[in-house]
Amino acid sequence: MTTKDYGAQRASIFKDLDGLSYEVDTKRKVGTLWLDRAPLNVVSYRGRFQINAIIEAFGQDPDVRVVVIRGKNGIYTSGGDVKAFPQIELDGMSHLAWNIAAPERCPKPVICVMEKYAMGVGLELAMACDIRIATKETLLALPEVTLGQIPGSGGSQRVARIAGLTRAADMMMLGRRIPAPEAHTWGLVTRVADDSAALDKVLDEMIGTLTKMSAMALKTIKRVLNTTYDSSLNVGFEVEGHAYEKLRETGDYKEGIAAFTDKRTPNFSGA
Repeated sequence: MTTKDYGAQRASIFKDLDGLSYEVDTKRKVGTLWLDRAPLNVVSYRGRFQINAIIEAFGQDPDVRVVVIRGKNGIYTSGGDVKAFPQIELDGMSHLAWNIAAPERCPKPVICVMEKYAMGVGLELAMACDIRIATKETLLALPEVTLGQIPGSGGSQRVARIAGLTRAADMMMLGRRIPAPEAHTWGLVTRVADDSAALDKVLDEMIGTLTKMSAMALKTIKRVLNTTYDSSLNVGFEVEGHAYEKLRETGDYKEGIAAFTDKRTPNFSGA
């Protein structure tokens, strides 16, 4: 499909967005999904399906090498549209983890930018991303217990796998808000910046680094890492070994070896 075709596809998929917006920077090769519902960028039930569709479209778009998810007006999100939950049909919320796992399924690197609040479904969405960056004042929380509920979009499983059962219980049973610096020590956050300006600098540096890498190698790294929690160590070794062998035949690997030998910067083509 051509770039023009993808432009038409974007226009169709992204029509009538519910508290969301997007942009594709073709020069920088970045697709950005914005949570865009003032004042706290609450995510609606319908918006969850649209998030999945947008991320899938970015994953196929040749103009996008890196995907970024963030909130408008200096706030990531306070979470889901809690007041609307009782209106959802019975058994209509048992599958929420699928839509929110879209960043994990995306074949490209996905960065979540967290400012001010990263709560509820917003944190669950962030936990499905490859890289999470935040300002030091950002608060992370899965506060559903205060509503007599539990996280329903994958949060309990992802936090427990990344931070451990003890910390997951601390966060979820107490409904505790975790400051970004503490979350960083737990492994929930990749980088912590002093403020929004510093956060943008970190983001720009990461985008610059990722877009210079081999797209095939990044895609393969992501697939290998995503098997880690669902397989034994020996199976993981097998997956890693076969992925390594696959990349040996790519043009990017040959270019990387040639550049290393010639002591120059590699020019990866994605082949």
